[in-house]
Amino acid sequence: MAQQYPWSAITAMDRLNAVKKRIRSNEPGLANVFIQTFFDSADTQVKDMRAHSESELGGALVSVKDLFDVEGYVTKAGTKFMAEDPPAIMDATCIKHLRNAGAVFLGHTNMTELAYSGLGLNPHYGTPENALRPGCIPGGSTAGGAVSVARGIADIAMGTDTGGSLRIPAAFNGIVGFKPSQNSVSRQGCKALSKSLDSIGPMARTVADCDVVYRTIADGAVNAAVDVEKEFIIPTNYALDDVAAPVKAAFEHAVSAMEKSGYRIQYKAVDTLSALKQLAIWHFASIESRGEYEYAYQTKRHLMDPRVAGPIRMGRADEVSAASYRKTLRLRQTLIHQYRREMGSKVLLMPTVPILPPRFESLEDDDEYTRVNFQVLRNPSVANVMDCCSISLPYSDAQTTIGIMLTAGTNHDLSLLKLASECEQIFNP
Repeated sequence: MAQQYPWSAITAMDRLNAVKKRIRSNEPGLANVFIQTFFDSADTQVKDMRAHSESELGGALVSVKDLFDVEGYVTKAGTKFMAEDPPAIMDATCIKHLRNAGAVFLGHTNMTELAYSGLGLNPHYGTPENALRPGCIPGGSTAGGAVSVARGIADIAMGTDTGGSLRIPAAFNGIVGFKPSQNSVSRQGCKALSKSLDSIGPMARTVADCDVVYRTIADGAVNAAVDVEKEFIIPTNYALDDVAAPVKAAFEHAVSAMEKSGYRIQYKAVDTLSALKQLAIWHFASIESRGEYEYAYQTKRHLMDPRVAGPIRMGRADEVSAASYRKTLRLRQTLIHQYRREMGSKVLLMPTVPILPPRFESLEDDDEYTRVNFQVLRNPSVANVMDCCSISLPYSDAQTTIGIMLTAGTNHDLSLLKLASECEQIFNP
């Protein structure tokens, strides 16, 4: 039987009109989700929907992180200093693939400025509230995208992931977030934070929804996809540090459910992850963002988020010599090869983030903001640094919803999605 999706070309007009009504009515849970909407062009798209009646993505409503070029609209990257840039003259490559498949674009979603944080706060355009926990942050940097899906506005949210920016907000808002292998999805037309670590992928309600998007946007390495082993490793020397009690309990229950379903799960140290602690991961975003936005940093810093442009993030690049950066790049490649030898096709299993989403007021202090940001990025950033694919699945235990993260080697994407779909059925029978 063909896969059934919650969208179709036939219902696209009615569903789009219902979404527009919700957004224009200033529904409280949708505040600050979008930086700008694409309603006029979306109307045109649904009028031409008959051409996509046979497409799996025909009529899917898609929100787009404000990093992707969408023809006719300004891409701001969550900033004020790009707000007056000229509109994009063409779609980003992945957006073009989705458009050709009949997806309907709703608007650019809110995000941390330049995607430089895992928390999702934006001082310029406000910050959307967590869809599950009132008064709490959405996670980031793809903040508005996650809330758009969790609130039932978008079927799919397109975003980026440099250290967890798809999977962190997915975990915080109870949806699925998929970070593909970096080499499989073109980043043409997407503004960069770190070209070394950036990946493009979807968030959605289900693994099947993410799968169909991935198959549509993937340009490379799909036909040569590698199968994962159905063996999970929980790294005792990395993932389980300072895990909040509710997250730990829910994770243990999820693991127990997987074991009862017949999966082999080992708790063991992963030597490469101990070595990873010696890598200055912050070099990548700090130095490479300066390479992308140095002009703005030098001339328009007064328009930037102080937490992004400050000495802890972009400003810290001034501390690093060219030789030190080259050493970091070489060490990363050494760790990637070591990780592949050690893990093979086994799957790393971790809580996506070790805490529940904190309240907004708890992050008013800059030092606490920095501490929590490092904490939420720790587990998901493994996949970016080690050149892996990774997915966060929602798991609810009593009143607690967390993310369960499965991470596999590069180009294992299709097999990982299949395995994730099986786990999804265990978590949500």
